[in-house]
Amino acid sequence: MKFTRREAAHAAAAIAASSLALLAAGGAMAQVWPARPITIVVSYPAGGDTDAVARIYAEKLSLRVGQPVLVDNRPGASGMIGNAWVAKAAPDGYTLLFTPSTFPIAQHVLKAGPGVAHDVVKDFTPIVKTGNIPLLLVTAPSTGIKNVAQLVADARAGKALSYGTPGAGSPMHIAGELFNKDAGTQIAHAPYRGVAPVVNDALGGHVGVGWITPGAVAGHIASGKLVALAVAERQRTKLMPGVPTLIELGYKDVDVSAWMGLLGPKGMPAELVQALNRHFNEVLKMPDVQARMAALGIELIGGAPSVLAQQIADDDQRFGKLVKEFGIRAE
Repeated sequence: MKFTRREAAHAAAAIAASSLALLAAGGAMAQVWPARPITIVVSYPAGGDTDAVARIYAEKLSLRVGQPVLVDNRPGASGMIGNAWVAKAAPDGYTLLFTPSTFPIAQHVLKAGPGVAHDVVKDFTPIVKTGNIPLLLVTAPSTGIKNVAQLVADARAGKALSYGTPGAGSPMHIAGELFNKDAGTQIAHAPYRGVAPVVNDALGGHVGVGWITPGAVAGHIASGKLVALAVAERQRTKLMPGVPTLIELGYKDVDVSAWMGLLGPKGMPAELVQALNRHFNEVLKMPDVQARMAALGIELIGGAPSVLAQQIADDDQRFGKLVKEFGIRAE
């Protein structure tokens, strides 16, 4: 179905009006929202996965609310600098945070100064969990490792092996240490600065295995340059249904996935949270968004704000304990 410019404008106005009506009903929101541009903070550099996904959502949200939605990159300290910026912002719906799952981990890995410290549970308002990102265990054919059983046997036999991750304290790092614990192995951690270097060294066989996300390696797996040994989730991923989980292979504690979500500062009015949540859930249903996220290796989630709130609370508790147990520190 095609629309004229006037019809499209009327549709956009109607969508924006529905948001305003919902907010006005709350009484506490005397001002019209949104009356000016909205900023989505990404606590990582431009050009990365989180930034790319945030820009897709910013474009779609802008079309729905009739205001520019800008992405503001504030990198540093494993995301804690940008996170702290949002925590201190006014809870008026004009400053939001789009974050990956390092969000509840970083505070346990880094010692943050008073200007950066924040509590991921108490200082933010969860809005929506946009997606899960499975973690894959991959290797190059040149390593001779054909499956997880052989990887474990080689490691136990004393073969020098390492596992590459995008960085210390990442979900991939935690997955690697959980696997070591369950398998009774001591595969050495090889932290890199980002995803691309892990992929490059995995392709070259410079690390025995790599922990990585599907979007970064799907093409290499399809071409046979890399082999997917397992996925670190409780259920097989729909993105690569032929890849077994480590749990089904007998490593029952290796249940770790990455995720992305949208939050605001603490104290956001419930009506505003509901409006943003509704907008994002509608965006996640768009066929073009679904296709783009699948290409990036992201399984869309959505749902109520409570889904993200529970994820953050659970990760804060679980990963806080694991960081201490494994002695994980930023490098």
